[in-house]
Amino acid sequence: MVYKALVAGANGIIGKALLEELARAPGWEARGLSRSHGDIRADLTDAAQTRGALEAAADCTHLFYAAYGPGGGLAGEDTRNAAMLRNLLDGLQHAGAPLRRVVLYQGAKVYGVHLGPVSTPFYEDENPRPIGPNFYFTQQRELQARHEASGPEWTILRPDVVVGDAAGNAMNIATVIGAYAAICAADGAAFRFPGSYKTYDRCLAQVTDAHALARASLWAATSGAAAGQAFNYVHAPFRWRRIWEGVARHFGLTTGEPIPFSLAGHMPALAPVWDAIARDLVQPDYAKAVGWGFGDFVFGTQADVISDMTKIRLAGYAQDADPLAVLIGAIERQQQNGVIPRIINADVG
Repeated sequence: MVYKALVAGANGIIGKALLEELARAPGWEARGLSRSHGDIRADLTDAAQTRGALEAAADCTHLFYAAYGPGGGLAGEDTRNAAMLRNLLDGLQHAGAPLRRVVLYQGAKVYGVHLGPVSTPFYEDENPRPIGPNFYFTQQRELQARHEASGPEWTILRPDVVVGDAAGNAMNIATVIGAYAAICAADGAAFRFPGSYKTYDRCLAQVTDAHALARASLWAATSGAAAGQAFNYVHAPFRWRRIWEGVARHFGLTTGEPIPFSLAGHMPALAPVWDAIARDLVQPDYAKAVGWGFGDFVFGTQADVISDMTKIRLAGYAQDADPLAVLIGAIERQQQNGVIPRIINADVG
């Protein structure tokens, strides 16, 4: 038996890793869908265009939905992303696809971290739902309603701060750290954490490797224990000091105590440094290459962020990864692929 997968959001940080893992997985054939690249091209906000494009996916048995439409605040995101998923599912239904299961991705916003500090750990089935709007809830209701009407099964995975090597992704902390490190080195500056001492040394944080998430997704798409369930999927919690000092040791950088400042506000002044080291990159435009604002969000979090992993392990999935190795590996792959500059050390004054 061969499963026929469709990966929506194929050029994103999750989608890219999914396609790479599916290509290596026995018994799977995959197509990627995105607005401008991929095997199938469609603007998911356009129902008619999406329906036409999905005639090419009439044999789809599994949908991995990693597409995301940003902007417009929480209400705008809710409306847009709900419509995108609905249009895609309608298109597959119209094409007569024998869809068995949808794997959907959520994040820690499902627990309300975007609204303020939330008590931890996060439990999938115990944390009271925070107030909306929140497209995660709307999409989940859509999947449940379709399943109750004899539609496909669904499984939800909840990673946090996904780390990968896709180019042009504004929410990739490996890009932020790697680019910041390269600029610090080229400027002769110490690689100092751009957040508070509390965030650096006291709060617990977490990440999810995109490739590890992709492998978990194949389990989620086929396991009977995963049907109709939501699972956290993150790696062991850490304090940023350990990660920061580990990255510095690996790349031969000098560190110092944290300096809390806004990357989005300050890093544009380093454009001349970037221009000198970024000539051969896939995206040399400094304004488009790095999502400094995402770094501010991550490094500005002054509360523990911990997702409990008991549920997925008891359901039968226990593969894991080391957060430090994940970040270093993603930075090095981005360097090799011309996403961020290589780190060339200068004397630190």
